[in-house]
Amino acid sequence: MVKPAYIFDRDWEWQALTEFATGTQPEVAFGVVSGRRRQGKTFLLRALAEELGGFYFEATEGTDIELLRLFGMTLGQHTGSPVGLPFADWRDALTFMFSLPGERPMPLIIDEFPYLMKANPALPSILKQEIDLRGRTHRGTSQARLLICGSALSVMGKVLSGQAPLRGRARLELVVQPLPFRAADEFWELEDPRLAAMVHAIAGGTPAYRHEFVASDTPRSLEDFDAWVVRSVLDRRRPLFREGRYLLAEEADIRDPALYHSVLAAIAEGNHTWGRIAGHIGYKSSDITHPLRVLEDCGLVVKERDAFQSNATCYRIAEPIIAFYQAIMRPEWAALTTGHAAQVWERARGRFSSAIMGPHFETLCREYASRYGDDLFGPVGEVAAGTVTDPGSRDKKERKIQIDVAVLSPAFAGEPRKVRSLGEAKWGKVMGLRHLDRLRQARDLLEVKGYDTSETVLACYGGAGFDEELTAAARSDARVLLVDLPTLYGSTVSR
Repeated sequence: MVKPAYIFDRDWEWQALTEFATGTQPEVAFGVVSGRRRQGKTFLLRALAEELGGFYFEATEGTDIELLRLFGMTLGQHTGSPVGLPFADWRDALTFMFSLPGERPMPLIIDEFPYLMKANPALPSILKQEIDLRGRTHRGTSQARLLICGSALSVMGKVLSGQAPLRGRARLELVVQPLPFRAADEFWELEDPRLAAMVHAIAGGTPAYRHEFVASDTPRSLEDFDAWVVRSVLDRRRPLFREGRYLLAEEADIRDPALYHSVLAAIAEGNHTWGRIAGHIGYKSSDITHPLRVLEDCGLVVKERDAFQSNATCYRIAEPIIAFYQAIMRPEWAALTTGHAAQVWERARGRFSSAIMGPHFETLCREYASRYGDDLFGPVGEVAAGTVTDPGSRDKKERKIQIDVAVLSPAFAGEPRKVRSLGEAKWGKVMGLRHLDRLRQARDLLEVKGYDTSETVLACYGGAGFDEELTAAARSDARVLLVDLPTLYGSTVSR
């Protein structure tokens, strides 16, 4: 089925939903849709229901009796009943809902399913029994294509895991991710790649922020960026102003917001390891195990493995607006809430470049390598940051070489791991031969450690460009790759 013209991007998500909703199997099919808040899940599901004449119900917070009543009212409206349908319980309601599809498959969508689970924890078990009844005992009695959806990732992650009642029943598990950075640039209609990267460092790929949260205001040029931040991001009257706080407050599993804000602030300020996070907030390492796990489950923090040290991990904030809030807004919250946005941004511009843009540019470069690496480097199995240790160095500062973008081939037993590319990313500094020399040193050290570096591409990702010596070196060596901002956001590669 052709995707409606009003849906931007989301081609494969729409294909997955429509293939599921129109599948020809003669029994009930069950699917789960999840994703962080504001990614457009509800927009997609409403469109699916409208295009296929399906049923859509969005739950709210409330008691079990109230939600059952609302469900009955929505079903009544869908079937043309002048009044709501009075169901005795959820089993009665689900039985009626599954009877809706006639001779053709029909999507039946329950959005914000975690609210229903909270009000009635037995609902997944009831749903499982109803699915099994029509999928096995009474096969062919319903062609319902049931989709449940939720933004509470910690809750939705448990729907199909372990001993959960619905485990093994889903034919679709769709996670709606933020827009890729190039698609986000197109969505924001930004022509300057540097401006696109800076806007992405605040709004990320979250579609809702483009119109609803900033009143469709976009920076008109790179010169307008500072004014845009003041009038649309730091303005206390705009919805985006409190978004960094609300995203945390909306997570049901977070019961001590102060601790979680402190953990996020520690990460935003450059403390990415377990020990450094704990030390920054004055806790023992063992005391932050639970908050870090909850933040991971909620999709607000990502735990990433070091590409070359299997026992080393680091934590990164997954949502750019939260990183921006923690590093820029939270320390100045009193001044911002009293209307001093311009003064705060004047003080914070330097911190934005170092604490936000530097790390975010590295993340963009890793996404670039992950999405386009097969064409650039060969088959990609993993893209991550990594640390290469030089045991022969007497200088402790030079003993560890940080690799911002390490691209490895798929791992095959009995074969040395191929290093497809080693990359360094610099947002605010012009890159030169010294950066290339560090990558060469890291490549040679990895060869000694048993990695296959025979085809390793050394990549410099430069937000501020490259000097003449590095540019000349890239022209003369096919194994040196230069990626500037136009290349990152375009289709050509500079060598």
